[in-house]
Amino acid sequence: MATLRTQIKVVAAAAALKAFADKVSAQIQKGKVTLEQLEAKAREDNDSAEVSAIERLKALKQNISQRLQDLKTTHQSNVSRAQADIDADVARLTAEIDDLGAKLKLQASQK
Repeated sequence: MATLRTQIKVVAAAAALKAFADKVSAQIQKGKVTLEQLEAKAREDNDSAEVSAIERLKALKQNISQRLQDLKTTHQSNVSRAQADIDADVARLTAEIDDLGAKLKLQASQK
């Protein structure tokens, strides 16, 4: 009986981890597409400061992707903390991409 409960807990944890990974992967993919669009606009405008900001955001995106991969081997006792950290970084990435997009849009409207 205890073995069945343990197996159920393991399966539930694996399903929750997969759902989390799928959610974060979708957010990362959306951010990647937006970054590519912003980068094209910044390069078109020869805006080196914005291109540098985009490169920094790409590095953050890559770091999140790596941590998401590492989450698969994280000890169960540390998973919730790691997920919270990843969620916080995804939120920061999304906010910074949105800010950069708004800044580029404002600059374009002022030209």
